[in-house]
Parts: sequence; structure tokens; C-alpha cells
Amino acid sequence: MDIKEASRQLKELKPEHDYFVGVDSDGCAFDTMEIKHKECFIPNIIKHWGLQPISKYAREAAEFVNLYSRWRGINRFPALVMVFDLLREREEVKRRQVNIPRVPKIREFIDSGVPLGNPALKEAVDRTGDAELRKALEWSESVNRSVGDIVSGVPPFPFVRESLEKLSDLADIVVVSATPTEALQREWQEHSIAGYTKAIAGQEMGSKKEHLALTSGGKYDSTRVLMIGDAPGDMKAAKANGALFYPIIPGQEEESWEKFHNELADVFLSQKYAGECEENLIEEFMKHLPETPPWKG
Repeated sequence: MDIKEASRQLKELKPEHDYFVGVDSDGCAFDTMEIKHKECFIPNIIKHWGLQPISKYAREAAEFVNLYSRWRGINRFPALVMVFDLLREREEVKRRQVNIPRVPKIREFIDSGVPLGNPALKEAVDRTGDAELRKALEWSESVNRSVGDIVSGVPPFPFVRESLEKLSDLADIVVVSATPTEALQREWQEHSIAGYTKAIAGQEMGSKKEHLALTSGGKYDSTRVLMIGDAPGDMKAAKANGALFYPIIPGQEEESWEKFHNELADVFLSQKYAGECEENLIEEFMKHLPETPPWKG
């Protein structure tokens, strides 16, 4: 399915209920962030971009960006560039005299406005023949193969299934994710929770902000639109669309889902979530995600 067709399908989704809930997948519904990044993304970054001499520091930078900071959950291509930039300014790396890629073509691709997924990147490679973009595509495809090979049998967090079941009679549920759609469909179907959703939107269909705009924009009262996510990018996507945000706190995922199932789902459905309740939860969420890497003190 091409990008325009995918966007059209999301835009044409018709409300079946008065409420809308977007749900992120990796690290939010599924405990897959750690295994995907530590076993799939990071080894492929080191391998494809020649970072073996500084693998320790590359791992620390990639884990900080993708798991333990306010950039947690961002698209893989901006995340890759951030890892390179953090490495380039680190003194331990400078002393090793390792050439850290500057990737100007990847930066241009990120700034081009296209959905940041492999289909758009492949189009750019086919159009330009650029070696740097080709290398980025090879890296990204290798990541996907590693995910397909390694990540399986990881169930949703406790209370995810129960929460989806509780919401499904009153809300239209859409998966809103920066993960490739094929992986999302496989994981949600593997654990028999895809049936609770109205659609599964992955990176090829645009950004999370665009997913929410296409699926909920102008279709629901804003007080009845909620995004559930584990990263500041999920919150920004929600706020850009005038939606509410419920945070799944990294390291406290089970507690967050249990609290949502037992208390906050009903608060949202009774339209009492906006205001102090949401603000307090977001404040606590942001305390767990620093902006400064630990090696900068």
C-alpha cells in the first residue's frame, strides 16, 4: 500500500462510538522497547555504521536516546542522527579518533516532510542513487529482519487487554505508532488484541501527529479523544491535535495500566480527566525522562 492510499484509508475511518483512544505499541502496550533496541537496533547501528571501536559509548548513547530520555520513542532516523551527534561531542570518543558519520543526506531526508519509513527512503534511494541513503536503508531493513527474527512471544503488559476490552464498547481504538505496520500487525494479532482496534497505523502512514489528525480530527469532541503513550512524542502528537494524554511511565508500566484500568478509564469516559488530573500525571511522567545524558553529569 502506498503512502497516499494509507493516509486516505485512515482519513476515511468513520466514528462508531463517541470516544476515540489512540494507543502506542512498543513500550506502551507491549514490553518490547528494551529487547528491540538492545538486541536489534543497537547491534545493527554498531555493525552498519562502523562503530565497533566505540561500541560501549555507541550503546550508551543509543540507549539514552531511545529508552531513557525525553526523546524516547522517536522515529528511528532522527534517533540515529541524535546518537551520532551525541557521540561526536563526547570526549571519550574524540580520544579514540573514530570517524562519526555526519549523515547530511539522512538529515535532508528527515527534513523533507515525507513519512519517515523504509518505503519513502527506498523511493529516495531509487531516485538519487545516493550511497548514504542506501546505507541507511540497508541498516533499517536489517533492523526489521532482526526484530522479525528475535522479537516474538512478548505479551502485552498486564491490564492492557483488560483496558482495551473495557474501552471497546464505548470508544474507537486505533494503534498509533512509529513502528513498521507489518510488525505492529504481527504483534497485535499474535496476542489476539488486534480485534479491539479500528485500525493499526505504523510509520509508513506518517507521524503519530498525522495519524491522530487523520483518524480523529474533526470527528470527535476534543474532550473525548485520548492518546495513551510512553514517550513525550506521544504527548506532543496528542496536544498538537487538541487531544488528552495518558502517560505510561517507563519502569512503571504495569502500575500505569492498572491505574488506568481501575480508575482513569472511567474518569476519561465521564469527561473529568482534563485539567488537574491530566496535568499531575504528565508532571510525574516527565520527571522520569531526563534531557541531559548521565555522562554529562
